[in-house]
Amino acid sequence: MKGVKLRLYPNKQQQAQLWQMFGNDRRVWNLMLDMAKQRYQNNPSSHFVNEYGMNYLLKQLKQEYPYLKDSDATSFLVVNHNLVQAFKMLFKHRGGYPRFKSRYAAKQSYTGRSVCTVIAKRRMKLPKLGSIRTSKTSQAVNGKI
Repeated sequence: MKGVKLRLYPNKQQQAQLWQMFGNDRRVWNLMLDMAKQRYQNNPSSHFVNEYGMNYLLKQLKQEYPYLKDSDATSFLVVNHNLVQAFKMLFKHRGGYPRFKSRYAAKQSYTGRSVCTVIAKRRMKLPKLGSIRTSKTSQAVNGKI
């Protein structure tokens, strides 16, 4: 296995779309964390909502907040997985209680499970973003992204 870091050069529209994706992932994290917190406060003996249950709630969230449909759907699955892992670490006494995400944090990111493909020498196709210019794709041509 080999890891390659690529730099992306999005245009103005893609930059705005990326910021929207960052905000949507943060919104889903905060909503799910708030839901888990409220559920525990209302009934401390209730079971923790597992990853499957959180993924099931995504459909209702997308109906309630239509702007969530602008993001890559698999990124929300990754957000739910990370939140469940944070709670598992809490229950194993290996970490603290998960915190709400802030829009003013230095690091903004999103991770998805969708397929990214190399289109041309310095172009990649990302879900919901389309073709985006990159620094070097020659090393990623034969690999799995």
